[in-house]
Amino acid sequence: TPEKRKRPRPETNGSAKPAPCDPPLPSFTFDPSVTLESLRLDQSGFAKARDWDQFHSPRNVLLAMVGEVGELSELFQWRGDAGCAVGLPDWTPHDKTHLGEEMADVLLYLVRLADKCGVDLPSAAKRKLEKNAAKYPPGRCRGSAAKYTAYQTSEARAEM
Repeated sequence: TPEKRKRPRPETNGSAKPAPCDPPLPSFTFDPSVTLESLRLDQSGFAKARDWDQFHSPRNVLLAMVGEVGELSELFQWRGDAGCAVGLPDWTPHDKTHLGEEMADVLLYLVRLADKCGVDLPSAAKRKLEKNAAKYPPGRCRGSAAKYTAYQTSEARAEM
């Protein structure tokens, strides 16, 4: 029998104040045997076997990915912050499986887009993390959600 979907718990104080962020789940890791390159190769072979390369222009792949982001967003819509706590403890196994499928759709389209655009996605992501580390120095931004320009020195702003 399919599990009934749990309803999100209502906010106890009726405020729209976001729930505090919980620490990441300590036991969670990705499967190290699956890489972005292995996904790229698998997807490329999948499309070639079906003669779908003709439809996979960067524009078409991007628009398909945007549609999948919408489907992913729907899973979180109306649950409130309390219903989306770290680890999603109030979600059913079915809900979490569906979430994984929608996340996979988004990831696969992003990898396909990178492939069709000739962008080395893992390297671009690593460079972006390095750039963000420089924009958001821990000593200046810890605990703040302000935009990076709030942490820049006057000399750095003058260089922009």
